[in-house]
Amino acid sequence: MKHLLKMLDLSKEEIIDILNLADQLKYELKHGIPHPHLKGKSLGMIFQKASTRTRVSFETGMYQLGGYPLFLSASELQIGRGEPVQDTARVLSRYIDGIMIRTFDQKEVEDLAQYGNIPIINGLTDFSHPCQVLADLMTIREFKGSFDGLKMCYIGDGNNMANSLIVGGLKVGMTVSAATPENYRPAKEVMDFAADFDCFTITDDPKKAAENADIVLTDVWASMGQESEAEQRKKAFEGYQINDTIMALANKDALVMHCLPAHREEEITGKVFEEHAKEIFEEAENRLHAQKAVMVKLMC
Repeated sequence: MKHLLKMLDLSKEEIIDILNLADQLKYELKHGIPHPHLKGKSLGMIFQKASTRTRVSFETGMYQLGGYPLFLSASELQIGRGEPVQDTARVLSRYIDGIMIRTFDQKEVEDLAQYGNIPIINGLTDFSHPCQVLADLMTIREFKGSFDGLKMCYIGDGNNMANSLIVGGLKVGMTVSAATPENYRPAKEVMDFAADFDCFTITDDPKKAAENADIVLTDVWASMGQESEAEQRKKAFEGYQINDTIMALANKDALVMHCLPAHREEEITGKVFEEHAKEIFEEAENRLHAQKAVMVKLMC
């Protein structure tokens, strides 16, 4: 593993390896055991999309690993004034030891990896959100013990979270169901990958997808950059809400997870959210630990 660009690039063995290290780093942090694996290293963090969890978790994680996090706002970089990505990649490769980028276009992340010679970490694109899904898988394994025999259900927009959850869930051996409106399906690349798995189903019926699920996940209906479509999307996603009706179809001990921020009474009711706040906020914390594991794997 040279970079973390998308879940499709990772093997099952690489995913499990990252999760095992994340568990170890979490244990060490909770027990006051220092782990300065990246002492003397620096991580450039490029943000073309605003962030709470991504910035704080990467910045804190790099500090805990003994390294130096450098926040780079796109509005303050030459990349924001038209400098080609390939030039930015080649320049930054001479200054720092790794780049995390949170942006819109997946190609921008791929170009950084192609033209730079340091590890590139995808902090989020419109296509993929691998760091979040690694944290999700870490959380599922914490609560359920293993992935064996589990069914994961995603309800909502076929966005970057759907793309990454489908791939990650299938790669670690779970049964995966997804419910999205016909016009909001996951990316073709992901659907082509999933087509090889008998344990994958996709439907426009959230109730069917939720039957006997062990984990139910969702995301906002209008992601960052889609604000102008918000009203149109509310109509399209009517009925794609995680609520008591959906949870009655899932297994009694089913987890509910959300990558946050959550829009209560849209994709999830406030009642269900609060009933499952324990795993939702453990999931949020696990961004820190999973990303630390990624940084150690790539930058040591």
